[in-house]
Amino acid sequence: MFTPTEENYLKAIYKLSGNEKEFVSTSKLAETLDTSAASATDMIQRLSKKGLVHYHKYQGVNTSPSGEKAALQVIRRHRLWEVFLVQKLKFNWNEVHAIAEELEHIKSPQLIAQLDKFLAHPKYDPHGDPIPDAEGKMAPRPTTTLNMLATGDLGKVISTKDSSSDFLLFLDKLNISLGAEIELLDYFAYDGTYSVRINHGPAITLSGKVAGNIFIEKL
Repeated sequence: MFTPTEENYLKAIYKLSGNEKEFVSTSKLAETLDTSAASATDMIQRLSKKGLVHYHKYQGVNTSPSGEKAALQVIRRHRLWEVFLVQKLKFNWNEVHAIAEELEHIKSPQLIAQLDKFLAHPKYDPHGDPIPDAEGKMAPRPTTTLNMLATGDLGKVISTKDSSSDFLLFLDKLNISLGAEIELLDYFAYDGTYSVRINHGPAITLSGKVAGNIFIEKL
């Protein structure tokens, strides 16, 4: 059994390491978890003694196989709870992350198995992120963002890179949600903005930052 703090660290290390399992610096981890470098180092050393991470003082840290397994179970619980909150309790997609951060530490395997069954075994959470199954396997993450499309291309929103409440609220105001169709009308190199049409509506302008945070499936 792990403490909630240990789970938070394992989840953060796993996410920051990425698919290449790169080593994460202590300073980057501390920044992500809003803590001091000294506190992060202490926790890393504790996790290392438990065999949950690989730690090298001047390289950083990444998860061991057992640490990765634990991190994926936390992510699984988090994303299943997000689906439940949106689908069954009708929360908005920008409201569920903080609540799921608390619910993810409920460790009952029976509860999570029943939750998964109740939700009909969803593959993705409300933000389009893949949900690990009971064995930790999940569908590949999308890689194409809106700013990678060519002028005239049409795509469907399938995920967001940024799942912060501010960003999701901003998308709501633009009528951009999962499944929305976006046509790239033009790109303006001068200020790096994009002219797009959402669900066949009038043209609007998006910044490069916004376009780079929306994952698209080309239609």
